[in-house]
Amino acid sequence: MTALKMFRSYEEQFELMQTHIKALARGKPELAILEAGCGRRWTLNLDGVKFRLTGVDLDEKALSSRRDLDEAIVGDLRTVDLGGRKFDVVYSSYVLEHVPNAALALENLYRWVKPGGLLILRFPDRNTAFGFAGRFTPFWLHVAYHKYILRRWNAGKAGFGPYPTYYDWIVSREGLRDFCASHQLRVSEEYGLSDFHLERTVGTRLALAVSILVSALSLGRLPWRHNNLTYVLAKE
Repeated sequence: MTALKMFRSYEEQFELMQTHIKALARGKPELAILEAGCGRRWTLNLDGVKFRLTGVDLDEKALSSRRDLDEAIVGDLRTVDLGGRKFDVVYSSYVLEHVPNAALALENLYRWVKPGGLLILRFPDRNTAFGFAGRFTPFWLHVAYHKYILRRWNAGKAGFGPYPTYYDWIVSREGLRDFCASHQLRVSEEYGLSDFHLERTVGTRLALAVSILVSALSLGRLPWRHNNLTYVLAKE
């Protein structure tokens, strides 16, 4: 597998995704965008692009807080029925790791993209030291880390993360590339990102130290230099 390109900042990450969407929008009167697992807010800046935003999420509490959606749908990404609709862009950010049998959700995301459209994914890589630690530590510890180390005082409350993680095989570089190879998806962009290097807080330094230790114990088989992945996939 080729070496992973790394983002140097969050701004660079968002700029990359926004540039691809804006390029797709040229010559179109309006884009249809689906945010799959939309959570509490839309994070992309698409100034100059006319678009209609549909959000799907299983967490009704989080969905009810959204004021930027043209349409809100409560549903499970594995089973929700969108009535055969297709979208120019399907965007899913830090969702697939929370879905048991995530391949079912990813099949739907692929099906909802129009030919020539974009599937944009962000998720933590299960096959890293961070992903390994996330898979083998109890959920109550995840909540405590978010609440007391990251100081996100609403952690664990209804409508707020963290959510339980499952990290199915497809939530990895290897799994995602296998999926693309068996579907009509071209990998336009594949980047890694390390929150631990971009954020200098007590919480991220602690997570970095744990990741380095886990990587060392795995004899380097579990990388620690990235924890998250970003993909821009073109449906051919």
